[in-house]
Amino acid sequence: MPVGTLGTVKGITTTQLAETGAQMVLSNTYHLHLQPGEEIVAEAGGLHRFMSWDGPILTDSGGFQVFSLAGINRIDDHGVDFRNPRDGSKIQLTPERVIKIQMALGADVAMAFDQCPPYPATESEVETSCRRTHAWLERCVNTHQRSDQALFGIVQGGCFPHLREQSAKVVNSFDLPGIAIGGVSVGEPVEEMHRIVRQVPPLLPEDRPRYLMGIGTVREMAIAVANGIDLFDCVLPTRLGRHGTALVGGERWNLRNARFRRDHTPLDASCSCEACRKHSRAYLNHLIRNEELLGLTLLSLHNITHLIRFTTAMRQAIQEGCFSEDFAPWQQDSPAHHTW
Repeated sequence: MPVGTLGTVKGITTTQLAETGAQMVLSNTYHLHLQPGEEIVAEAGGLHRFMSWDGPILTDSGGFQVFSLAGINRIDDHGVDFRNPRDGSKIQLTPERVIKIQMALGADVAMAFDQCPPYPATESEVETSCRRTHAWLERCVNTHQRSDQALFGIVQGGCFPHLREQSAKVVNSFDLPGIAIGGVSVGEPVEEMHRIVRQVPPLLPEDRPRYLMGIGTVREMAIAVANGIDLFDCVLPTRLGRHGTALVGGERWNLRNARFRRDHTPLDASCSCEACRKHSRAYLNHLIRNEELLGLTLLSLHNITHLIRFTTAMRQAIQEGCFSEDFAPWQQDSPAHHTW
């Protein structure tokens, strides 16, 4: 799921986004609440009409902002008090308010409000965040009233296996239509992330979508899919694109590099995105070196297309019964020799 935090995938129109093969996008409850406000989105007919996107939308609850904006918030069992970074005013988010905001936004999938613990955190701190996340989930379930919107719970537990197991049991008990694994990619060693990804999915129902939050690199997605994960989101493809970096064959290429100045070949001849279909590496190098907005848009389009091609290839390999053979190389340290 490409990330469109404020109802837009940065620098890309929804028509362009659809051409990448993207099926579903993610927006953020906290940021849309600050600007323009859920009332304005509801007046427009909901987030789909507001941003002109016909496909499914998932709204994150703001739980990640509880983690990432720790310097401007205060957490207790009732909820979280923020200082509005725009004007300094006080904002209080509770599980009830977060769900009401998401119901007003009208996304297809709403995420429960959770507390994402930082890394490192003590076992006691992670245990507290789990207890709070589970209590908040119950309040989210009791508040949620839209039959046309799926509510997903979130498994927390940090890097403590027994807390992950306990959290999975609690979240499973609510019998929700989907479950996410949170609290990864928050600073922990990649080996810890892989261990969590191997441990938690077998604890979740097989007939519901499993969502790994905040992951968007090919190796980590291959490992996650091998262990039963279905959904991903990450700001990586557009963030790299805005900084002049392209994803090619699992590698990261800095298009500012002088080696591309006279390279008139496509960025990736196997890619059908607009950047690769119509423009050369030399032209992209020219755009990026001159900080032209078109260059940032083209690279973002390419990077999203690159990741969607990868996930599409994994889905096809599963359907054809050859996933283990075709994608095992991507689970190793040096996957560059593999083609897809």
